[in-house]
Amino acid sequence: MWNKKTAFLEDTQDLANFAKALSHPARIQILLEIARRNECICGEIVEVMPLAQSTVSQHLNELKKAGLIKGETEGTKSCYCIDWEVLNKNFSALEEWKVDIQTLQKKFGNSCCE
Repeated sequence: MWNKKTAFLEDTQDLANFAKALSHPARIQILLEIARRNECICGEIVEVMPLAQSTVSQHLNELKKAGLIKGETEGTKSCYCIDWEVLNKNFSALEEWKVDIQTLQKKFGNSCCE
């Protein structure tokens, strides 16, 4: 199905989705906390976040939808870990974009809007 978003290259859409997934400080903190523990974590993530359990769950769902974390559900308990392959792929794409932007800056300089 065509929409304005699909008019952009898939790589551009993927990078935008990654940026959107990181666009809230709670999600960045959740990823840091999971990485610090270096294991799948469950309900204890709520204990270290200054947010209600339902809000943390919403942020976890956004991270999972973006593919940045994986989750397993055991009864009423969900456990999450970072999908390092997906996260590193996104970091690489972000780095490539940064290099492209910096290359253009070097080519054209900083004279815009001065």
